[in-house]
Amino acid sequence: MTNEVVNLISACNWDSVRFLFISNNVFDPLIYYSHLFPLVASLILVTFLYFKSSKNLATKILLVTTILLDIWLFNDLIIWATDKPALTMYAWSILVLLEPMIYAGLLHFLYLFIDEKDISFTKKLIIFLLLTPTVIFASTKLAILGYDISNCDRDAVEGPMAYYGYFIEIIFILWILSFVIKSYVQRRDKNEKQKILLITLGSIGFLIAFSFGNVIGSLFNTNSVLGDYSWTIGQYGIFGVPVFLAFLAYIIVKYKTFNAKVFGAQVLIGALVVFIGSEFFFVRTVTNRILTGITFVLVMVFGYLLIKSVKKEIEQREKIEKLAGELKTANEGQVSLMHFMNHQIKGRFGNAKNIFAELMTGDYGVMPADTVPLLEKGLEETDTGINYVQGILKGASAESGTLPYDMKPLDMKLLVEDVVSKQKEHTDKKGLVLNLEITPGDYNIIGDTTQLGEAVRNLIDNSINYTEHGGITITLSCHDKNIKLTVKDTGIGIAPEDRDRLFKAGGRGVESLKININATGYGLVFVKGVVEAHKGKVWVESPGRGRGSTFIIELPHLAISLQEQYTFSTF
Repeated sequence: MTNEVVNLISACNWDSVRFLFISNNVFDPLIYYSHLFPLVASLILVTFLYFKSSKNLATKILLVTTILLDIWLFNDLIIWATDKPALTMYAWSILVLLEPMIYAGLLHFLYLFIDEKDISFTKKLIIFLLLTPTVIFASTKLAILGYDISNCDRDAVEGPMAYYGYFIEIIFILWILSFVIKSYVQRRDKNEKQKILLITLGSIGFLIAFSFGNVIGSLFNTNSVLGDYSWTIGQYGIFGVPVFLAFLAYIIVKYKTFNAKVFGAQVLIGALVVFIGSEFFFVRTVTNRILTGITFVLVMVFGYLLIKSVKKEIEQREKIEKLAGELKTANEGQVSLMHFMNHQIKGRFGNAKNIFAELMTGDYGVMPADTVPLLEKGLEETDTGINYVQGILKGASAESGTLPYDMKPLDMKLLVEDVVSKQKEHTDKKGLVLNLEITPGDYNIIGDTTQLGEAVRNLIDNSINYTEHGGITITLSCHDKNIKLTVKDTGIGIAPEDRDRLFKAGGRGVESLKININATGYGLVFVKGVVEAHKGKVWVESPGRGRGSTFIIELPHLAISLQEQYTFSTF
């Protein structure tokens, strides 16, 4: 050590450094806060990500880049604290070496994060060539000319290689900008675009702030306006690190990147711990330190319990989602099998029906008189079988939303009158009274004539099947916003415990098979699917067993349907 340096140390009365970075030479607590908070927070975050996704190359590059950044922060803190010129020179040369590497590492990470694949060999070669001069000359006088003994600031004098590092940092920033802009324009998915925008804002914000801090200190150290305050002002640039971490944490939570499932709670607790821990650099009284320490411990304990609870909840939710997915797959398989079987059985019934019909035409000779009732019964039973299978098939299709519809304006009054007239034969055969009451009004709606007609017929059939005496009254009424159809019977009624399952697949009343052995449990499912497809609703009311039932359908007017379509299309 030269006499000039010894005299400088004596004249400046510097404090002796302890543990490399603790001394009174660090005159502002902001310097500790600006270095240690990003150092600890970034290391915790990236280490956590690495263990969650250790095989992902992007997390490996991010981990290496973060380690370089933390080494840079620690050495920069050493420069602020130390009173030893040799240590200042050494730490300063580390900064010159690592700083461009941090920019290059972030560039590589962004390629992996956005493109989800490694960069080409050519790009790696360009990065390598740009960094090579810095790596070779960082420890020479081309990077650090010497120690500034003209004042008490404990600064090194930077050489041309330090300024070369600032130059290639600008190149890396421009490279990142061109890459992310190109990627953003090429993406079509909205979520992908948003993810690129967020990671770009965080990365560019960090790099620009980081560059700002170093450039202010290096270029304006001798400026008459800023002078000794240039490096202090530059410390605010290091706060770009938490900004980048905040953007990265938000992306991980929002888009479930890197398979980090309880990351949101862990980030929250980690941030609280780091923030409260950083208070130790500011508090001065013993009482405040004790209170801060108690708060610190409580946050860690309750934070651990919170993370444990969130993790358990996520595991339960994932289990439920898995079971729901398996159930959905099973249901889809069941529906496919049911459709296949129904089509096959329907085909066999159709063949049998054709055989009975042909035998009764006389084309194959006159059948013996005693066989005619048997043939008629066979034809009737095959018709029943076809209707049975068709009911199941249509009910399943309506429930799953695969039933086709041809929506057109229609007159609900004419549709109901037509269906009721065709059902009159069935009620007469059973000795039931069938009444139709229609109040005056406009009954125009938008709907599928075939499917709606089938739904109305199903309701009337249902009442016929479960009514032994009395009759059925069908009422069609017009109201302000909808049309109401009611089918009221004097049948066996519905118990409260049966009501909830009537409109579900296979849902039948407990006593239904005793009355109607052909009940499929899909007729009302079909009605519900069709009515809901027409933006309406259907329900049943009944005082109880033996006291009849009333099925009610409400459908929107034509004007209301058109208004909703216009509003939706305009929106």
